[in-house]
Amino acid sequence: MTPGMISLLFGVHAHQPVGNFASVIDDAHERCYRPFLQTMLRYPEFRFAAHFSGWLLGDLLERFPADMEMLATMVRRGQVELFGAGDCEPVLAAIPARDRAAQLEALSARLERAFGVRPRGAWLTERVWEPTVVSSLTGAGIRYVVVDDYHFLCTGRGVDELDGYFATEEDGVALDVFPISEQLRYRLPFAPADESVAWLEALARDGRAGAIYFDDIEKFGIWPETYEWVYNKGWLARFVESVLASPVITTDTFEGFHARHRSRGVVYLPTTSYIEMNEWTLPVAAARGFGELAQRERDAGRYETSKAFVRGGIWRNFFSRYPESNWMHKRMLGVSGRLAALGHAHPDADSLRATLHRAQANDAYWHGLFGGLYLPHLRRSVWHELITLESALDRAGAPAASDAGDVDLDGRTEHFLASGALLAVVRDDGHACVHEFDARAVGQNFADTLARRPEAYHRRIGEAADHAHAAGGEGIASAHDRVDFKHEILPEDLEADARPRAVALDAIDGPAGAARVELDAYRLLARDGASIEFEHALGAGRIVKRVSVDGPTLAFEWRLAGLAGRRLRTRLNLAMPSCDGYSGRYVLDDGSIPCGFGQPLALAGAARLTLEDGAIGAGVRVACVPPAAVACAPYHTVSLSEAGFEKIMQAAVVDLAFDVGADDATVRVELGVVA
Repeated sequence: MTPGMISLLFGVHAHQPVGNFASVIDDAHERCYRPFLQTMLRYPEFRFAAHFSGWLLGDLLERFPADMEMLATMVRRGQVELFGAGDCEPVLAAIPARDRAAQLEALSARLERAFGVRPRGAWLTERVWEPTVVSSLTGAGIRYVVVDDYHFLCTGRGVDELDGYFATEEDGVALDVFPISEQLRYRLPFAPADESVAWLEALARDGRAGAIYFDDIEKFGIWPETYEWVYNKGWLARFVESVLASPVITTDTFEGFHARHRSRGVVYLPTTSYIEMNEWTLPVAAARGFGELAQRERDAGRYETSKAFVRGGIWRNFFSRYPESNWMHKRMLGVSGRLAALGHAHPDADSLRATLHRAQANDAYWHGLFGGLYLPHLRRSVWHELITLESALDRAGAPAASDAGDVDLDGRTEHFLASGALLAVVRDDGHACVHEFDARAVGQNFADTLARRPEAYHRRIGEAADHAHAAGGEGIASAHDRVDFKHEILPEDLEADARPRAVALDAIDGPAGAARVELDAYRLLARDGASIEFEHALGAGRIVKRVSVDGPTLAFEWRLAGLAGRRLRTRLNLAMPSCDGYSGRYVLDDGSIPCGFGQPLALAGAARLTLEDGAIGAGVRVACVPPAAVACAPYHTVSLSEAGFEKIMQAAVVDLAFDVGADDATVRVELGVVA
């Protein structure tokens, strides 16, 4: 390349989580994917790279073929380089090596079928780098990947060195890595187009060979304010035209740059992700300490030189922080092992593997400004695929999993109680409640509820929202800098749970005037096939709790001795797909409908109550013997997304209360899955 010229390597990453609402994808397509492609199609000389996650690409090819033909046109004329990745956007480091290879090949084959090319470059989900992924990438034909420049700064490299690609290796297998410019990532598309181009031209004058950008395409139309800014006000067209008009900037594909330039040398990157992710992975106290340390460095004017040493956590910390994520992950590893044992020769191996790939989609396993752990429909999608796959493996005769063991490595044994229709998992943790309640016919885990816990960003709720996001200058604010509210947040909305959000969590009222006792010290008595018994001592009293499954029914039975005159309470946290939407409702025994899941409900004495959910065409019928006092209410958590703070309904809470009328009494609750 001519001295004094700089190559702009511009890449965009398009992704929607597996299981996301069709309306969300339609909106993203209308406000981002289509106008972006329409704009770029007008400028054949502007070369760039694009990565579409496989599940999203399949949906767009099926429903919007004309728009995907625009992408195909740009590929054919050499304007666009397509990047690979895991097909359903897993974090490669968090899945078994055999699944990494299969996921990478699945997307490469999809791209070859649709566009006639196989990728040489790959996008790493959330830029999570662990050296163990090198051999999987190279084995799939990948020659280079993109990660953040922060990865390189952590090795001691300076920003001025990061204008090309470097080589790394693991166990003698080599792979090249490009550093994404954080400064460019924060400028595009938020700063005015001419300012961004002037900044690139200044890099050229400094002798830089390349400027590397690769980030979410959703920043070009979906993030707050960006559609108006990027398209209606013409930012994207102005940026492209200004780059093409510049005498010192040329655009290139990564493949072209890689072919024309030599490696800048060898580098060994640490296990890390982008710097914001490293903060999100930390527990609350540590995350706040991290943020305060980073702010002190900024205030002192040292941050740009010290941030490489301001290290947070790693992506896998999410499994430590969130038991719900850890449980999904370890269950996924279990079914992956069963599928591998079934072997490739099985006639259904390909379809079963595709189901596993959808269950490995990253979004529901983590939480940050963009992660989807707090979104019930994304967790539900993972559970649906896991339950579907597990049922298919049973039918296919795959080696059976153990019915007891410490699956999630928390030091407690989980017991699996199964019938042909149901699976219930009871953890020996003192609560004697159900943590997983799978209805196989509809692929729904009715116990998939996220506990309410503190988050480091909750303290920002007290800050006044700054609605003049770009006051004092042109441009718009990044989602990282906004404080907005989608809902009113009250102090009680932030109260952390002291107990897990599970099914049949017990308490008992004390004698007259005495406090309620939470029953958290159940001791395992016996396990017999599809049933398990626990015992809880209460002074001279005693409770034996039996949990069992039979056909489509999950049953709880309490035998109480020496507790006359007291009141037994149990709480059912039931994850209903409709949440507070219009298709979720309570149905009384006479067929009447008092309200939906989003409203409270109180019944003085009920023998039966059905939670009917139109989203899955099924529900849960609660049958009580003797009849119970019932109190139902929606349960919400508070989280932060790019659109602001929001309350999300996680479960319908059904509280049941039974008066204990004799020293020897029995209470029974049946949860029957009904279609």
